[in-house]
Amino acid sequence: MSTPYDIPEVPEVLDRREGPCGEVVLRRHGNLLQIIANGCFLMDTSDGRSERRLVDAALAALDAADTRAGHGPRREPHVLIGGLGVGFSLAHAAAAPRWGRITVVEREPAVIDWHRAGPLAGLSASALADPRTEIVEADLVAYVHETSDTFDALCLDIDNGPGWTVTEDNGGLYSPTGLMDCARVLRPGGVLAVWSAQPSEHFEGALRNAGFRQVRTEEIPVARGVPDVVHLGVRPG
Repeated sequence: MSTPYDIPEVPEVLDRREGPCGEVVLRRHGNLLQIIANGCFLMDTSDGRSERRLVDAALAALDAADTRAGHGPRREPHVLIGGLGVGFSLAHAAAAPRWGRITVVEREPAVIDWHRAGPLAGLSASALADPRTEIVEADLVAYVHETSDTFDALCLDIDNGPGWTVTEDNGGLYSPTGLMDCARVLRPGGVLAVWSAQPSEHFEGALRNAGFRQVRTEEIPVARGVPDVVHLGVRPG
């Protein structure tokens, strides 16, 4: 999720809907498109380096884990992207030939519509048309708890961080049970990558307690303020 810049124009509301967890709004603010949930700014189209780095960091960690395990990088890894957002992560994954299946889990029908036939289509149209891409309309916490599918990497960006969730229910994703679910759906040596607006030593500890190895936090410089981060952990082989 990106940090908005100060823009003098008054935001224009393009769409406003009631979703499964409250109100979601798509606004245009100058040249930017913004997503607001229950009055809380989520993300905009100002940059995207954090969302792209989330995907790249997961792939790099996956390759490093495979090398450490004594075999070469796996072919066509299956990535789950948690949260469609403005589409930066999906578009970046689809632009990389290394990824095999790309599953995107998004709980807001409005966000999916804005990409399929709305103002965000320009950012994601080619990625949505990619035969590797699958969009799943579901709550991510419930999805990782219930799915029988497995993945090589989970790239999760549904909140402003483990300690700053968009809705209270999202907190379950970062709980011991939620992290155990993430580990369950990861293949051996798979990578969990979680975006956050700020680092969290507590979450690093939670990852280790859930059995993840090679836990680390990678900083992502931003235009202003504290760097964004990606928390990374590897499921043991």
